[in-house]
Amino acid sequence: MGDRPSLNADELRRRTDPESLSFESTETLGEPEEMLGQARAVEALRVGLGLHKRGYHVFAMGPTGTGRRTAVQRNLDERARDEPTPSDWCYVHNFVDPRRPRAIRLPAGQARQLAETMSRLIEELREALGDAFESERYRKQRAALEKAFERRREAAFGELRKLAEDRDVGVAQTPMGFALLPIEDGEVLPPQEIEKRPEEERAAITERLSTVQTHLESFLHENRRWQRDHQRSVRALDEQTTRETVTHRLDETRERYGEVEALVAYLDALQADLIQHAKELASSSESARPAPPFEEPSTGRIRFAVNVLIEHQPQSGAPVVLEERPTVAALLGHIEHYSHLGTLTTDFTKIEAGALHRANGGYLLLDARKLLLQPMAWEELKGCLRSGKLAIRSLAELLGLGGTTTLEPEPIPLAVKVVLVGERRLYSLLCRLDPEFSEHFKIVADFDDEMPRDESHEQGYARMIGHLCRKEGLLHVDAAGVARALDEAARWASHASKVSTNIRRIEELLIEADDRARGRGATRIGAVDLQEALDARERRSERLRLRTLEAIDEGTLAVHTRGERVGEVNALSVIGFGDSLLGRPSRITAAIRLGAGEVIDIEREVELGGAIHSKGVLILAGLLGARYLPERPLSLHASLVFEQSYGEVDGDSASMAELCALLSAIAEVPLRQGVAITGSVDQHGRAQAIGAVNEKIEGFYDTCTSQGLEGLQGVIIPAANVRHLMLRDTIVEAAREGRFHIWSVTDIDEALSLLTGQEAGQRGPDGRFPAESVNGRVQARLEALADAADRAKRP
Repeated sequence: MGDRPSLNADELRRRTDPESLSFESTETLGEPEEMLGQARAVEALRVGLGLHKRGYHVFAMGPTGTGRRTAVQRNLDERARDEPTPSDWCYVHNFVDPRRPRAIRLPAGQARQLAETMSRLIEELREALGDAFESERYRKQRAALEKAFERRREAAFGELRKLAEDRDVGVAQTPMGFALLPIEDGEVLPPQEIEKRPEEERAAITERLSTVQTHLESFLHENRRWQRDHQRSVRALDEQTTRETVTHRLDETRERYGEVEALVAYLDALQADLIQHAKELASSSESARPAPPFEEPSTGRIRFAVNVLIEHQPQSGAPVVLEERPTVAALLGHIEHYSHLGTLTTDFTKIEAGALHRANGGYLLLDARKLLLQPMAWEELKGCLRSGKLAIRSLAELLGLGGTTTLEPEPIPLAVKVVLVGERRLYSLLCRLDPEFSEHFKIVADFDDEMPRDESHEQGYARMIGHLCRKEGLLHVDAAGVARALDEAARWASHASKVSTNIRRIEELLIEADDRARGRGATRIGAVDLQEALDARERRSERLRLRTLEAIDEGTLAVHTRGERVGEVNALSVIGFGDSLLGRPSRITAAIRLGAGEVIDIEREVELGGAIHSKGVLILAGLLGARYLPERPLSLHASLVFEQSYGEVDGDSASMAELCALLSAIAEVPLRQGVAITGSVDQHGRAQAIGAVNEKIEGFYDTCTSQGLEGLQGVIIPAANVRHLMLRDTIVEAAREGRFHIWSVTDIDEALSLLTGQEAGQRGPDGRFPAESVNGRVQARLEALADAADRAKRP
């Protein structure tokens, strides 16, 4: 076909020689020294983790499965192991404002000790205060105060009685108070008797009663003052008794935690509260532990509890926290509520720590996509990083929906290194849409999805396979199996000189191959097991491929692999589903007529063409004019279409096929239908590389095989794509036997020569192409159309 030879079979797939691997099995290999092929990303990660400055958090980006999170976790664990252990944190009751619990920082390992110490202390104080108020000394002092008060009261009351008796007035004490009664001859005068007396006697009786009433009121006033004095004396006695009981016990705790100023201040407030509520504590039998959920805690002893929020083991290093579900509550912490009389309420013992609390003083690892999917979580995280403080707020509170009794715990200073793991597209979106993002995440660790396929990396890949086998409990892989895995990893990378770093994908393949190796009683995983696993995977996902071939064989999908047609060519496209790509031929046709120099992209006109595809078609219009008719305007109307395409078409990988179809229609030169073509083209007719070249070739090979190979079929690809070839063994063997061909081209002339079997033709010094060449016929036809346009314009 033409005089251009097809590629040699050895150029279609690079194979790893098992002998070059210098080992029999991965069992003899050590652990990989570094993340395979990720030296740049790991270096950036280490730089970011080492910069303890505001804003130098890390975004680890790259495709899923490349081991981003594993690498981050490993580096975090290694670094955190040798770093200082952060402080413990606890919340205690605020005796001044109970709605705002106080936060106390303690050295690592001491928060739990404090909680236990306070629990024992309160229990001891309860018993000690009970004993103190039941002691003989206290009873005697209290009795002396009571007697002194009674003596004073009785003496004053005696004087009042004598005064009343001297005036013939009786003083009676009733449940309702004191009553004054007139007396005559030792008997109480009834009211009806008083009414019978003369007016002068009634006035005298009233005057006597009024005089005594005045003295009674004075007595009652003084009595109330004496009672207040007595109560103050009793309180002073109680406070003195409490202070004597409490002070020396609290002094021991003060001395133990004297360096923690916030705790000393809390103990001072606690002492004042104990003195004020000593008898409540002494009479309480309630446990100091927090109340169970949905039960009301007593207003007594629970306020003396210590809520341990965060505790660390001394010398344990910095914490590394992975939060899988980063909601607002999971990040910032939350406050539980309980039901009391139909109302939700809470107390400081219900404060629960979040991931930021647990990671404070260390590292927090988050999945960026999961974080952004949670309402308000991203904004709250940025707010905490910006302020350097961690305040517990609920999502309902942030949305203004709070309606229950809640608390405002004292914020905690925040010093944490955050590492987000996400895809490159997500990183780009954050940079573009959130101006604050780059202020916080200044370090980017970019994990590559492929690495060079050289001896060093092949050995590292083998060690990585051995590590996966040990981690998953799989049989080890022999040298031939590793060679087969390397070949497949190169195929995943779509590059003969590179291999994919998708660790998850190779791990899944090893697991399936292990099952097959065990099934045949082998002690190692071999190349045959890996191949069977790959074949099984292909069978599981071949429904769409088989349906496409069936539609082509039945004629439902019109694709021709024999004969020649004018203005019609087989382009190659791919369909993505899941992690797989399916290559399939797409028939492109071109039609021309006299017009105003328009090249119409029908896909674009009906809004089924993407921007990149439309760009490729516009390039064709520029190429036609500049290449064939530079001195005259184009006078044709050309239309291009993907036949039987019912979805959106995008990308420029079909632009060379479209150009060939267009030139065929203009020159009326038929194109071989057994040769498909893929590649983009620039305005000078040079071929440019495209993606998914292996899948595209394999899709057309399957179509040709289904309709019968004649030894004339094949695919034209850009020369720049030869390095990407990692075709299936069946295609390589077909090429070796001459039943299928792959040609590489550098420009449109080479492609035209292969598709037409004729010389494309080179431009001469006079600017003309040879008349019988394909290019010459194109030039002649365009000139004829221009002449016709000129004639049509004449009157």
